[in-house]
Amino acid sequence: MNKLFKILIIGIFTFSAVQCAKETPLIQTASSTHQDLEKQKRDSIREDSIKRAQERIRFSTLVFPKNKKDSVMSAFLKKYPEEERYIILALNRLDNKNRWRADTLVIPEKIENDFLKYSPFPKRLDELKPVNKMVFFSYAIHAFAVYENGNLMKWGPSSLGKKATPTKTGLMFSNWKKEVAISTSNSEWILRWNFNIHNTLGIGWHQYDLPGFHASHSCLRMLEEDAKWMYSWADTWVLTNNGQTVQAKGTPVIVFGESDFKTKPWLKLSDDPAANDISVEEMNDTFVPHLDKILKEQENSEKIRGHAYLSLSKSNNGKRAS
Repeated sequence: MNKLFKILIIGIFTFSAVQCAKETPLIQTASSTHQDLEKQKRDSIREDSIKRAQERIRFSTLVFPKNKKDSVMSAFLKKYPEEERYIILALNRLDNKNRWRADTLVIPEKIENDFLKYSPFPKRLDELKPVNKMVFFSYAIHAFAVYENGNLMKWGPSSLGKKATPTKTGLMFSNWKKEVAISTSNSEWILRWNFNIHNTLGIGWHQYDLPGFHASHSCLRMLEEDAKWMYSWADTWVLTNNGQTVQAKGTPVIVFGESDFKTKPWLKLSDDPAANDISVEEMNDTFVPHLDKILKEQENSEKIRGHAYLSLSKSNNGKRAS
């Protein structure tokens, strides 16, 4: 009897030990997987920083003295062809119309045809991968960026709301669009490729003067080439109930950062080519808190637009059949 009891006890302990041995690797594996993911994120951020440092373009400064401004500008126009002037002015947040405002320009030592080469935004945001389309406007560096599934597709200069009429910051979504709109602040202001992102406040991005500082009445000014591209790229909202109800929202947009409305951050590039760089961590801090809402609206939008597409297809097929 005692012998059977001993065998039973040994068996129980052996079974328990085996079970623990089986379970322990599972706990270690879960912890290890989390650590591996965190390491991959750190490595990705580090690799991005290294790559950006390697590809970084250096800048020099061109000053326009008041008593020689016309002659220096004439020399500038003669030295650089139109395509290169466009890039230089864009880097200085100016359009051709407002080039006369320049008192100092930063000039890249190497003129690249691909404007992405000058991007202060990260080329890739892994945390943004699930998001099909995303737009950012940075108050601090007067610039916008466009991402698709975490990959930077486009960036460019922008002029946001001036100190007296600042642009609302935070998450918004693109709504309606109009190729040519008239400003509600002044009927003489023609806004081309206008895309609204806050209907009640009348905020939108569009083409208008880029003077090298924040000058708008809360809208997001862009170069015409950029505004036109965005006009075709971004999604509008989907309305129902005779236009009274928003059934699906458009492309998510985040306006972030702060400006002192005095300094021109791009002028720092001549001393430090990385002066305007926005890190992956800063970008993550900007959108990750909104990620659940963005993905929820994206899922709803895909569902609504998918139904609309199927209904249109059935309607067209019915017309062909008749």
